[in-house]
Amino acid sequence: MMMNNRSCICVSAVKPCCRFLISFKRSSLFGLSPLINSSKLRSRKIDARSIRSGVNCRRIALDRNAFCDSESTSWGGAGSRVIIGRASIGRGRGRGRGVLVIPRVASDFRNQSTSSLGSHVNKDKSFEGIFVKPLVFKELEQTEEIPKKESGGDEDAKFGNVGVKGETERVVSQSEAEREAWKLLRGAVVNYCGFPVGTVAANDPGDKQKTLNYDQVFIRDFVPSAYAFLLDGDGEIVRNFLLQTLQLQSWEKTVDCHSPGPGLMPASFKVKSVPLEGNDGSFEECLDADFGESAIGRVSPVDSGLWWIILLRAYGKLTGDYTLQERIDVQTGIKLILKLCLADGFDMFPTLLVTDGSCMIDRRMGIHGHPLEIQALFYSSLRCAREMLNVNDETKNLVAAVNSRLSALSFHIREYYWVDIKKINEIYRYNTEEYSAEATNKFNIYPEQIPSWLVDWIPNRGGYFIGNLQPAHMDFRFFTLGNLWAVVSSLGSQEQNEGVMALIEEKWDDLVANMPLKICFPALEQEEWRIITGSDPKNTPWSYHNGGSWPTLLWQFTLACIKMGKLDLAKKAVAVAEKRLKEDQWPEYYDTRSGRFVGKQSRLYQTWTIAGFLASKKLIEQPEKASLLFWEEDYQLLETCVCGLNKSSGKKKNKCSRFTPPRS
Repeated sequence: MMMNNRSCICVSAVKPCCRFLISFKRSSLFGLSPLINSSKLRSRKIDARSIRSGVNCRRIALDRNAFCDSESTSWGGAGSRVIIGRASIGRGRGRGRGVLVIPRVASDFRNQSTSSLGSHVNKDKSFEGIFVKPLVFKELEQTEEIPKKESGGDEDAKFGNVGVKGETERVVSQSEAEREAWKLLRGAVVNYCGFPVGTVAANDPGDKQKTLNYDQVFIRDFVPSAYAFLLDGDGEIVRNFLLQTLQLQSWEKTVDCHSPGPGLMPASFKVKSVPLEGNDGSFEECLDADFGESAIGRVSPVDSGLWWIILLRAYGKLTGDYTLQERIDVQTGIKLILKLCLADGFDMFPTLLVTDGSCMIDRRMGIHGHPLEIQALFYSSLRCAREMLNVNDETKNLVAAVNSRLSALSFHIREYYWVDIKKINEIYRYNTEEYSAEATNKFNIYPEQIPSWLVDWIPNRGGYFIGNLQPAHMDFRFFTLGNLWAVVSSLGSQEQNEGVMALIEEKWDDLVANMPLKICFPALEQEEWRIITGSDPKNTPWSYHNGGSWPTLLWQFTLACIKMGKLDLAKKAVAVAEKRLKEDQWPEYYDTRSGRFVGKQSRLYQTWTIAGFLASKKLIEQPEKASLLFWEEDYQLLETCVCGLNKSSGKKKNKCSRFTPPRS
């Protein structure tokens, strides 16, 4: 590949190196030996100032033919050449337009990536050798001027088109808190090879615990940032993030000589600038990804892949760019995640079995088993994947498996996780030790498990989905994220969704109070706290994950409110938050039962607090866009479930009690 002296390619690593902490399972792709020294396949630029100034790489376009100059459609076949070029930029050079070059993957890769899950989602092993090709940032000479925005200031120009779009009337109408929030959100943007790829978890200038990972880009933390940017009309940073994390999915993850499935997405990643040998000022940028091997407790992030699929759909819906989800590497990434989630196991239930700390609540809080949050995100990601998967002869069995799981999961959650005053009274009268396929108390729940606080707390109107369900165990705590996402995704029926919103409104002083919203209610206290959390000093009663108030949940609450026709309720919650967030310096969470105090270990200038607030404001401004982000009831799934139950063996025919006809 001929390159002039003003061109540059930044290549992300495709082989293990000491700076990545992640590695390939194989030393070559598709059985081919690497063509060049792998140690040099790291993202590289010579002039650090030229990258950080933001003048060299502004826009991203796609060139899938960059690495393939082939008369054949096979890698390594006759007439096929794989060409990789690299040129560096000297100081003061290179004012060009950036092009994101993604290599075209030839038919061998396409065949493997679309058919390996087709016959049976659990038996195929060929995915272990499939890895996504590296991102390449290629800088070309400037051929056209990048139009300047009408307003937004220097901060807007710094990240190309990331930020407010210059609509004067909208800027004027912004509150002081909104203006500060946008400035802080743009200031949290992380660049890789000069391109925005995410936002750091927190930008707290007073944070002295630099050994922690708040300076990294977390997948779950970036989601509200992505929604804020997308709702503001900017898709570049989200597209880059989706592609870059897709690259990281391809690496082998090993902890104590054991590797999880290849579909696992990282919890977070960090861009590191490492000086090259010599004293000429050269450096290279490397990505350091964490799949849980460095996390507290060493727990893998089950929710990362689920959020990635959800965000991929949102990107297409809000930008109209569906080419991204149709790419072969992206389709393969979706299928790898599905393979991991749909794998057969010992479990009798359609819910995902996970360990404690595998989602937003990433510390020991007694949520191991089948927590509602994971099930709601799982259901949402399955619905997203079903929309985005290319359906053909090779994938039809996978699509059928997704449909089957959706139907079973929806029935299971609606039937066994839902509680209201009527259901609690029913549990109160349960018989136990029933040995029968027709047992009423199928999970052998003892009535004594009903906590005393719930008897007086549950309102006459409304209800909610419990936090967890296992044999002889129901976790009756109210978990906000799981319930909100059950509403957003229509995991619950229309009646149940209305019940969740009615309960939140009825119990406003408990779940919102001085700061929306409680991550769970109530808190574990005294002996229960000591046993379940292991005496965790960070999760003391009414703090952090143990009943703390998390402003980042505001955007999901707003989305649920808009879906259920309760926009005024969302405005009320946003108004409560807006009174304090700027003054309190955008904390991560709040403590006490009513959320009066800033959390005792709360980071300030927490990015997803900022982004959650901005996404909520955008949704309220543009409620019509919310319909692109939530799901309505899928009556075809309901009919599938009814048919399956009616065909089941047994003396008594079952009927899907979750089915409710649409309201007239």
